[in-house]
Amino acid sequence: MSLPIWTPDALQSEKRATSGHWWRLVEAQHHVSTMKLVDTVDEQSLLEDILEGSKRRFPPECAGLDYLLATPFRYDAAYPYGSRFRRAGWTKGVYYAAATVETALAEMAFYRLLFYAESPATPLPANAAEYTAFSAEIATPAAIDLTTPHLSDDKALWTHPTDYEPCQAMADTARAADVEAILYQSVRDPQAGLNIALLTPLAFRKKQPVERVSWRIRLAKTGIQALCDFPMRRIGFAVEDFAGDPRIAGLLKVGTHLSR
Repeated sequence: MSLPIWTPDALQSEKRATSGHWWRLVEAQHHVSTMKLVDTVDEQSLLEDILEGSKRRFPPECAGLDYLLATPFRYDAAYPYGSRFRRAGWTKGVYYAAATVETALAEMAFYRLLFYAESPATPLPANAAEYTAFSAEIATPAAIDLTTPHLSDDKALWTHPTDYEPCQAMADTARAADVEAILYQSVRDPQAGLNIALLTPLAFRKKQPVERVSWRIRLAKTGIQALCDFPMRRIGFAVEDFAGDPRIAGLLKVGTHLSR
């Protein structure tokens, strides 16, 4: 399938304002991962400062941002594999988030499942993993929405499960048109929720996350279970929910990779 012809000038008429709270998940161990290496809080603080100094600096537009918001923009060098709207290599960062926590959980569930699908010799973890779901307030007058006409005419390209080239080409064009965010349909969420690919940290309206919620995510041979205690919520995903991706479809065919 040939790539659609979208120029920076053509995207100017597609720009629209968007705002809202967008959700993302990170492993909760980012809070305590260095604790076991030290004996005191002061030592942990010193170790964190040393580690921070060894990393690549944030771009200037990240000044004052909480690290949860800034981190995706920090690694603008040697990006190893590429993602839907970011090419591999020396490329600018992209902040991915979802319009609802349910869609963010679906994205995380898919990638956890994919890891074990591609590593069949790796046993499933015995315990649930701890995650923090957090929302960030985003507002920009310069977004494009791939789910609305005329951009949605190329939906098959924007929602391909494994071929990211059309989306990466669109991101290149969007940056040239000074687009700050791309709204798009989640390919992983069974309910086809809305995602955002933020191309610049300047679109964060607040410098800190506006809400944080703890979740536990457990893998089982039948799928993935997510549990939140406060407020109490349970969300489950079956392996079949992600069968649109051939890598997961292959897992279903053999049927034994998710057994302990």
